Amino acid sequence: MSELTRAGVLVEALPYIRRFAGRTVVVKYGGNALAGTSEHDALALFAEDIVLMHTVGIRPVVVHGGGPQINDMLSRLNIESKFVNGLRVTDEATMQVVQMVLNGSVNPQIVSAINVHGNVAVGLSGEDGRTLQVTARDASLGFVGDIEKVRTHVIDGLLADGLVPVLSTVGVDVNGQPYNINADTAAGAIAEALGAEKIVYLTDIAGLRKDIDDAASLIQRITVDELSALITDGTISGGMIPKVESCMQAVRGGVKSAHILDGRIAHVLLLELFTDQGVGTMITGVKQ
Repeated sequence: MSELTRAGVLVEALPYIRRFAGRTVVVKYGGNALAGTSEHDALALFAEDIVLMHTVGIRPVVVHGGGPQINDMLSRLNIESKFVNGLRVTDEATMQVVQMVLNGSVNPQIVSAINVHGNVAVGLSGEDGRTLQVTARDASLGFVGDIEKVRTHVIDGLLADGLVPVLSTVGVDVNGQPYNINADTAAGAIAEALGAEKIVYLTDIAGLRKDIDDAASLIQRITVDELSALITDGTISGGMIPKVESCMQAVRGGVKSAHILDGRIAHVLLLELFTDQGVGTMITGVKQ
């Protein structure tokens, strides 16, 4: 890259840095994105993106899942994984594994990666301060919770101190019972409660497609109403539905835009936030 090209990249980023300085951006880091690729360390590059965002005045909040990591641990323990409509059936034994993996493994891993570049990340669970208060969704799903209330005081305090909260999506009911929460849904609810500027979902797909088998059919921009129609006609189905519904709920709840990106792409957060073209799917309330 020539010196002129490098300068052009910085100039292109400048208006976006100005626009988003002081704004909260919730980033949902999925377990599939965390797995990375053979080409680079996706987590290390993600950590660099978060620290750069923080350094230029953006207030990132990281919300993470860990589905593949939970599946791996359940397999090692010979505990069968069952899913209903994209949600993990969570009995008591599975709930213990979910807590162990999310709170004890994935969360510290992300925090440590960010803190390589500066001691700014702090790990917490939705159980802490009853940040994510839930109710049971359905007895047949076991300890799977629907978010009843998001208490933002712990997150707000960390942001006010110039820190980056890294939140695992284990919630708790009024009696202190922990529950597994769909991480996509939790991230959307957190973004809405914080009045975030954006919510960004990092996963293992490049974005939404009109034709799932055709990479050229990537949808770069779409409104919530248009997206709802794609669910109705079956274009979007299966495990993508909770992610897409959480995007729509967040935008309808006041978040300016939601983004679905391939977290395995090097520096995908910076490419989406600080360039004119972007690299994934952006969901808004109205056409832009």
